[in-house]
Amino acid sequence: MPGSERLRDCKVLRKITEAHAKEGRLCGAVGEAPSVVLETWGLLKGCQVTCHPSFMDQLSSAVAVDSSIQVDGMVTTSQGPALTLDFALSIAERLFGKKMLDEVLLRSMVLVPIANGSDEMEIVVVVDVLRRAKVNVLVASVEDSLEIVAARGTKILADQLIKDAILSNYDLIHLPGGWYGAQKLGSSEQLIALLREHAESKVYGAICASAVMLDTKGLLKGKKATTHPHYSSKLSDQSSVNVRVVIDGKVITSNGPGSAMEYAVSIVEKLLGMEKANHISETMGFSYP
Repeated sequence: MPGSERLRDCKVLRKITEAHAKEGRLCGAVGEAPSVVLETWGLLKGCQVTCHPSFMDQLSSAVAVDSSIQVDGMVTTSQGPALTLDFALSIAERLFGKKMLDEVLLRSMVLVPIANGSDEMEIVVVVDVLRRAKVNVLVASVEDSLEIVAARGTKILADQLIKDAILSNYDLIHLPGGWYGAQKLGSSEQLIALLREHAESKVYGAICASAVMLDTKGLLKGKKATTHPHYSSKLSDQSSVNVRVVIDGKVITSNGPGSAMEYAVSIVEKLLGMEKANHISETMGFSYP
């Protein structure tokens, strides 16, 4: 309530919103805001509107409707915080259309944890290819700051810290290599806990030294994998250590930065199918498989 009252009393906001509405643009409010703010400003006259049940009687110029989400003309209203996601999706559909909204909602989500010492190519190449394929990629730092210094001194800025990133669900988790970076990833209790839960039913992958890290955590048990030749003796299963990219069920591994492109396109194939993988490869001038 205090927040809505402050919005109502902001003269600059009122001037902007009134001009916005006059131009016939979209307007929306949630909870008590439809009655406390938009109704007070006279922007709901004759509109079918919903709001928090406790404030319904204050909709004097509007037609009060008992619904979760109400759309009338250019005005969208919702009853409260529990319906905020539905409200946001309703607004997004009106802005971009149902087809585009459905496309965005159906996009795969990939987590890329990074640390000081992670290999640059094994981060950037994979993230770039996946984003070209319209995959949603979240880069998360396991350090105390968003910025990490990669193996060759390149500074990379993550989207989130791992403590925030673990709150979301992912279709795939990709672990870049770099020996020191891989060890740092392996020391993140939050990341390993997420990986263990994720590995029960979803796809995950690693390049170079991170494949060894997964093996030490028991996350390659019964799986064929590859890693950088320098670390190949450290893998429990030696049967595929000379292969550039290995796919065994829900696990994908790569031997190093030189096969990062092939590995990334393999992820595209795993998530979106061979047709998409071939299309992305062609647009990059890359031969796959």
